[in-house]
Parts: sequence; structure tokens; C-alpha cells
Amino acid sequence: MAISIKPLGNRLVVQPIEEEEITAGGIVLPETAKEKPQKGTVLAVGPGERNDQGEHMPLEVTEGDLVLFAKYSGTEIKYDGKKLLIMRESDILAKINE
Repeated sequence: MAISIKPLGNRLVVQPIEEEEITAGGIVLPETAKEKPQKGTVLAVGPGERNDQGEHMPLEVTEGDLVLFAKYSGTEIKYDGKKLLIMRESDILAKINE
């Protein structure tokens, strides 16, 4: 999904991956009972923070990476009817290799 949002500094845009709405036993979970997503796909990355020489230090994640992030991290926005998160790179806990 290409987006026209360009994050600044060490921020990135993540599309959270929603968990299943139906449990293994067939119970449908209401919106209020679902866990906040902690996994998502990186859609855009900023240029990174500047070092002492004024050069950008690139982020460790790139567009398309699947990542785990802290449960209540980031700022939720709506873009083209989808929920996206803008967060700092430090909110990313790990990259998932599939």
C-alpha cells in the first residue's frame, strides 16, 4: 500500500495487523474485548535523527518490515479509512523474519 505520508526524524508509519475477531471456540469478540494490536507492517520511514555532524542516521527498519511494537505506543490516525500508527523507532521492539 503506497501512502503519501512522509514521517519526520526517527518516526515511522505502521499499519497494525488486527487479531482474529472469532476465538478458536467460535466466540465472536466485540470491539471492546479485543486486544490492542502489537504487530504491524511498516509503510513509511523518516530519514532518521541527525548525528553531531548533521548527517541523517538511517533507521533500522525499512518499508515492508513486519514489526512488534509496544502495546500503547504511537499516535493513531485515519488515512483512506484505515487505522495507522505514527510512532518513534524506539517504540519498535523487534522485527519479525518470516
